[in-house]
Amino acid sequence: MQQPDYPQADELQSEVQPFPAIQAKMTPEPVSDLATYQPAGKLKGKVAIITGGDSGIGRAVAIAFAKEGANIVITYLAEEEVDAQETKRLAEAFGGQCVTLASDVRSKTNCQQVVEQTIARFGQLNILVNNAAYQHMVANIEDITEEQLKRTFETNIYGYFFMVQAALAHLKENDAIINTGSIVGKMGQPKLVDYASTKGAIHAFTMSLATQLGEKKIRVNAVLPGPIYTPFLPGAGMGPDGVVEAASKTILQRPGQPEELAPAYVLLASSDGSYITGSLLDVNGGNA
Repeated sequence: MQQPDYPQADELQSEVQPFPAIQAKMTPEPVSDLATYQPAGKLKGKVAIITGGDSGIGRAVAIAFAKEGANIVITYLAEEEVDAQETKRLAEAFGGQCVTLASDVRSKTNCQQVVEQTIARFGQLNILVNNAAYQHMVANIEDITEEQLKRTFETNIYGYFFMVQAALAHLKENDAIINTGSIVGKMGQPKLVDYASTKGAIHAFTMSLATQLGEKKIRVNAVLPGPIYTPFLPGAGMGPDGVVEAASKTILQRPGQPEELAPAYVLLASSDGSYITGSLLDVNGGNA
């Protein structure tokens, strides 16, 4: 099947939105339905939690997992209800179940409740995708407020720790934890100093946790996106010009679409990735 003709950066005209931005309000919407993806039952009988699963990368991963036979639980912020219900509709079109839970991962109690509700509903948990994140562009480090710094670290780091702590008792041999890192955690980004710092921490968290859980045969990896066209961009304060600028720094000279990342998550969640752990998998259009 022929690869879709993805839009170039100058064709993406979504304007800045307040955080959290809504995918349904973007022009055009990100491509996350995996219309040309060919499933092979790689996750049949599995149960996955995907934080931040309402839109963007999270939505694409939820749909890919559903196509591969998994039942899904997605978390989202209450303001993202419309996007979450659309993800549920798209995922359940393939026969599985998609449970939507409005939950802020900054709270350890919330994370525990997400796992408890997953076990109550499905009786098992096999895949944890830590994907929920917060970012806001600020040109000067002096202007990053204490409130923003706390929110960035509490969402992007604390939330990952809390979800793993809650999930670990239910994961077993051959199960998987997948974290969403970022190219900026390796390369830096002058307007995202706090966000880039958390992504670098996620990379170290991934490698350290993989070492710790190796004897339990639980695999831990991270996917490192580049500039991906998601609600994250308008929600962080990036308009059309910023999308063009970000795309210009890739070899492929365009932003990626969410569905282009989803197969990497399938690889790391399935038996295809049985010998992959402690890895940081770049899916970024190439570093120009």
